[in-house]
Amino acid sequence: MGKEAKTNAMRMLEKKKIPYEAVTYECDEFIDGLHSAEKTGAPVDASFKTLVMQGKSRQYYVFVMPIAMEVDLKKAAKAVGEKSVEMIHVKDITKITGYVRGGCSPLGMKKQFPTVIHETAKGFDEIYISGGRIGLSLKMNPMQLADVIGAKFADIRLEQG
Repeated sequence: MGKEAKTNAMRMLEKKKIPYEAVTYECDEFIDGLHSAEKTGAPVDASFKTLVMQGKSRQYYVFVMPIAMEVDLKKAAKAVGEKSVEMIHVKDITKITGYVRGGCSPLGMKKQFPTVIHETAKGFDEIYISGGRIGLSLKMNPMQLADVIGAKFADIRLEQG
């Protein structure tokens, strides 16, 4: 089997000369972040999921969250200056981002949407994010990720309890 096909996320990082490590795992269909972290051996705390939401203004936003946390919609809306935000419908993911469910990377979407990364990412030298297809994670520095996509950090976690 020859060289693995590069995803838009990988091409974007290479073009900007940002180091990353591609971590692949066997997977034929969507699995959640906890299962993909389990398959790659990635620490759960340093593994992040990509959520795409739409604000009241109809603008799309990307939120990069630790896989074990839930997003607080009010905090997320406030972080992007919206009255409210809601998750986009699963069937619209590919049309909006160019990626499939379970392989949606905050890097290299069809269009770069305003992005917020949960502030816990700043506590890691490297985090794991989707690489742009099912079965591929990218391990990279969270500050470089924020730089390349123009993201900001904020506390957008739903408090449990």
